Amino acid sequence: MSAKLPPTILRFDSIDSTNLEAMRQARAGASEGLCVVARKQTSGRGRLDRSWHSQKDAGLYFSIVLRPALEMNFWPLLPLMSALAVSDALMKSCGLSTDIKWPNDILANDRKLCGILVETVETVNGSAAIAGIGINLTSASLPNHLRSQATSIEEIIGRKPNGEEVLTELLNVIAERYEVLQSAGGAEHTLREWCAHSSFAFDRQVRVSLNDDSFVGITRGLESDGALRVESADGRIKIVRAGDVTALRPLG
Repeated sequence: MSAKLPPTILRFDSIDSTNLEAMRQARAGASEGLCVVARKQTSGRGRLDRSWHSQKDAGLYFSIVLRPALEMNFWPLLPLMSALAVSDALMKSCGLSTDIKWPNDILANDRKLCGILVETVETVNGSAAIAGIGINLTSASLPNHLRSQATSIEEIIGRKPNGEEVLTELLNVIAERYEVLQSAGGAEHTLREWCAHSSFAFDRQVRVSLNDDSFVGITRGLESDGALRVESADGRIKIVRAGDVTALRPLG
């Protein structure tokens, strides 16, 4: 999908998951740039198989089919590229400044505003990536038990956003960021941009939670594949490619 190629948008009133539908479309041979947008998801999904609350018209529920001209070792940069695109789109459409939590949550006021899930799928036309993006547009998107951890555009800017404007900007900046990622030096540029847009990239005290283990350390930037470098208490650099990263408040 070049920056000049308009996407094809499939719209659904209700669907199980925009990512699952985009996967089905990709397996059936859908071209790059096919987008799935739903007003409601009945089985919305986030990272680590968590459910994503998807009340009707309360969020932007969106997935896009990508077929990157990249070596597979650079495909882990797609979530970082997608997070940058969301950050750009929210600034352009709502004047909203956000933070990126590794690897791909968008935060505002230290609460989650958007989640991103990039999955790969084998298709008749080769491997494809499905980039799913869920943005909390209104306060109705948040059940009570999540309100201390999550937020919405409406809550931050004091009015309901125009979801179509957010979508239009998102499509434009995904095309631009994606084109850059696939260009010469694009991987390095994307890594630099991500670090510039994220308070989690350097010198942030975090807890890293893995399947059966956790440790505390200080972030020391990214590996070439987007993995997070964390310096543990004994001075060793640990490379984190999966798991949850939570910011800790500095002592004192």
